[in-house]
Amino acid sequence: MATDQARSESESEGTDTYDEFESRVQRISNVGNAAGILRWDQEVVMPDEGTPARAQQLSTLSSISHELLTADETGELLEELEADELDDERAAVVREIRRQYDRETSVPQELVEEISETTANAHPKWKQAKEEDDFETFAPVLEKLVELKRDYAHHVDPDADPYEVLFAEYEPYIDLETAERVLENLRDELVPLIEAVDGSDAELTTDAFAGEFDDDDQEALARDVLDSLGYDWDRGRLDTAPHPFSSGTQFDARVTTRFEEDDLLGSITSTIHEFGHANYTLGLPDEGYGTPLGEARDLSVHESQSRLWENHVGRSRPFWEHFLPIAAERFPELEDVTPEEAYEAANQVYDDNLIRVEADELTYHLHIVIRFEIERDLISGDLEVEDVPEVWNDKYEEYLGVRPETDAEGCLQDIHWSHGSFGYFPTYSLGSVLAAQLYAAAEDELGDLDDDVREADFDALNGWLRENVHRHGKQYETQDLIRRATGEELTADHFLEYVEEKYGELYDLEGY
Repeated sequence: MATDQARSESESEGTDTYDEFESRVQRISNVGNAAGILRWDQEVVMPDEGTPARAQQLSTLSSISHELLTADETGELLEELEADELDDERAAVVREIRRQYDRETSVPQELVEEISETTANAHPKWKQAKEEDDFETFAPVLEKLVELKRDYAHHVDPDADPYEVLFAEYEPYIDLETAERVLENLRDELVPLIEAVDGSDAELTTDAFAGEFDDDDQEALARDVLDSLGYDWDRGRLDTAPHPFSSGTQFDARVTTRFEEDDLLGSITSTIHEFGHANYTLGLPDEGYGTPLGEARDLSVHESQSRLWENHVGRSRPFWEHFLPIAAERFPELEDVTPEEAYEAANQVYDDNLIRVEADELTYHLHIVIRFEIERDLISGDLEVEDVPEVWNDKYEEYLGVRPETDAEGCLQDIHWSHGSFGYFPTYSLGSVLAAQLYAAAEDELGDLDDDVREADFDALNGWLRENVHRHGKQYETQDLIRRATGEELTADHFLEYVEEKYGELYDLEGY
């Protein structure tokens, strides 16, 4: 009896300790989520002159979050809980916070604040530089960010490759060696496929969406797209941004897109892409909010969701059989376009495209390889910031056969470096690979999904994703989550099989 009572008291103490720990974790999460809303506001609606104050606001929130996470109390709670026998979900929360705690306690608070303030000020500099096609406007702040992030990596692990440390910020449970192997596999297999496409005599329809399209009508069509896919407007909204993104929580997952009067197709695919991100966020468990159990499993998995919806759904024949009549209602000039022509236009391989976000499924990954190589050399010190435009242009000419004429369409096109996001880009290709792997696993279980897509009935697919990916939050490490969902480790095989079959058929290629 006394033993039972002692055990009960011990379990009660353990529960009390975990409750105290979870409360602290939730406070940290809420501070971060508030900062996320401020960043969304800065990129979407904030007045141009609001930057100085916003930089200070974000720096303060970053400081508060850092203080809460790195406080002695957090470390003491972690040690107590790690000595207890926890259930799987609680153990996962402790594991994830321990990883964050160990990284941030190794970094001086002053450096954290300086990085936050510098990135807040870097965004308008990047925006101005891009608008004015002037890399020199952005170069000083980029140089400072490279130095700050290199310093950050050194504090986290002075003996490690600094780029590997930074990559682990975005993908902690897929090692850099695996990422490099995937990129090399894609490069080696896609280059000959792209060359075969270039040499093909097939004549695809490329002008199905030619014309000029009003922004307001494009926005209405973007809402039609989101309606077709099942976006939850009660927990989301649509806005525009120079570089489309999605942000938020399972209670408020916002989508942004962009409209160009001569690129209707681009606005459609961009909207679908960001829907994929928001849909993942909305699928996270409500009861996990404020803890890692209610947060997405890092960027490769997040990107897999956007690429799955953009490519495997939004660029498919069945999707255009469903959606083209809706688009034609908004834009009568599309009435004579057939679903097959829309499908061909949506899957054209562009051999002269300079812009990553407008790239096709094949050449896209060479855009990623270029960025990966450049930022790795920047962090290692093998490349000076002032040389980025020239090296960028040289690599585009070497890998893609095109050379940017301006910095705006070259090294200034992406927003990521203004955020200090070095190590981010590989997750795009990892996500594309995982998207194909997940879609194949879903079809293995559910059967062919073409009819569902054709009818805009996404309940089965979305239910499968909710069950196998979304609801788990960060309970499982990435490779474990992938194994549970697909039965195998992360592999590029499904992606390569998918694109070889798809583009072999589109371009009438022998041997594919």
